Amino acid sequence: MLTACISSLSRASTRGRQPTTAAIRFARRTFATPKLGERDASYAWNKSCYSGIDYEIGDESTVFEAVEKFAAYNVGCLVTKDVDGKLTGVISERDYVTKIALLGKTAETTKVKQISTKAANLVTASPDDTVDACMAKMLSRDIRHLPLVDDNGKVVGIISIKDLIKSCLEEKEHTIRSLSSFAMGEGGHFVM
Repeated sequence: MLTACISSLSRASTRGRQPTTAAIRFARRTFATPKLGERDASYAWNKSCYSGIDYEIGDESTVFEAVEKFAAYNVGCLVTKDVDGKLTGVISERDYVTKIALLGKTAETTKVKQISTKAANLVTASPDDTVDACMAKMLSRDIRHLPLVDDNGKVVGIISIKDLIKSCLEEKEHTIRSLSSFAMGEGGHFVM
């Protein structure tokens, strides 16, 4: 389709006409972002609030240190790692509320590894998983965060349900704009 668009634009210029602004806008808009259904977890990760921050914490750290990171970065979950850098689980605000605050423990003396969700029970995703597949994983286990793990088992990111919802909304808005442009005659068909 991109080839058809480019050849149509070039034919218009060889006939002495300038391509319409609408045709140029349609070409840019259609091919600037992945198509509907082609967005994956890595796309959501790149737009995530977790991208660009230190979303990891050592499992020997105190829960208080985890809470400080939650507040400093305005996030609700961190990936936990052992001294060798291996994924051991995740710790979330929910873990703090249910396993520290409600049970009367102190965050200053409790280790992250004592309350975190362990790797054996952890749901993860691949950066290549679709946004829909990630949402299905989250909904099936009633979780709000999903670590992204590559083929070698290395953590490469973490996404939240909010990141996935934003990606879905962006896809829907893209579809609405494309259909509206088509209905208004602003692209959507190319002369061969």
